[in-house]
Amino acid sequence: MLFNIGDLVSRNSYHNDIIFEIVEIEDDVAILRGVDVRLCADSLLSDLKKVQNIKNNNDDDMMLERFTDINLDRNQYFYIPGRITHLDSDKSFLDRCIKFYDSLNIKAKGIKMKENKMASEIPKIIEEYKPDILVITGHDAYYRKMGNEENNDNYKNTNNFINAVREARKIKSHNDLIIVAGACQSNYEELIKAGANFASSPKRVNIHALDPAIIASSVALSDKNKPIDLLKILDKTKYGKDGMGGIITNGTMYVGYPR
Repeated sequence: MLFNIGDLVSRNSYHNDIIFEIVEIEDDVAILRGVDVRLCADSLLSDLKKVQNIKNNNDDDMMLERFTDINLDRNQYFYIPGRITHLDSDKSFLDRCIKFYDSLNIKAKGIKMKENKMASEIPKIIEEYKPDILVITGHDAYYRKMGNEENNDNYKNTNNFINAVREARKIKSHNDLIIVAGACQSNYEELIKAGANFASSPKRVNIHALDPAIIASSVALSDKNKPIDLLKILDKTKYGKDGMGGIITNGTMYVGYPR
C-alpha cells in the first residue's frame, strides 16, 4: 500500500488503538504524530493501516462540557481568571487549546516552539507575557524497550520539559507561577521534582491533546485565595490520575465586588 505524508493511519501491531498522522517518511519507516494524543512514534510502513472518516474522533466539545459545573455569581461579583502562556510544539494541538481557552473566556497566549528550544526561551517569555500559568507541552514517549523508567534518557522529550521547568523556577516560585508540564508518557516524578505544579504521566500512559489545557483552565478559574480541589481537577482530564497529577496549590482567579 502506498502511504504519503499527511495520511491518517493506525498500527496493526498495537491493535490499531491510536490514530496517527504521518509527518515524515524515511525509506520504509514512517514518523507518526498522534491525532488526539500527545504521542510521537515511528513504524514500519508495512505495519500501518490507513484510517478513514474520523469525524467523531475529536471529542474536544465533550472535554469542554466538564466545565459546566463552574457556577460564578455574575450578579454581585466580577472575576479575573489567571493569564495563561502555552508553549506547544504541535500547531494543531496548540490551536485546539487556544480555542478551548477562548470558549472559557480565559486570556491565553499560544507559542509554537520545538521542545528543545523551550528552556532557552523561557526567561524572555516570562518577562514579556508575565503569565500566572505556564503550560510546557508538545509530544513525548517512553521507550519501554530501553529499560528503566527512572532514566530520563529513555524518553523522547522529558529532559527538554524538565530543563524548561527548571529555567522557569529560577524566575518564579510555585506560588507565583503555576507550571503544567509534560506530554504522553512523560516522567511525572522528575517533572514534579524539577518544579512543575502539575505534570504527566503518573502511569506513563498517553494523554489527550487538551489535558494540559484542562488543568491550566481549571486553575485559571479557581479562586486565588483558596486551595484547588486537586482530585476534582484531575478528574476533568481524559485519563484522570493515570495521565495527570500534581500538588495542591491556590487558584489564580481574582474575585472582585461590586460588579
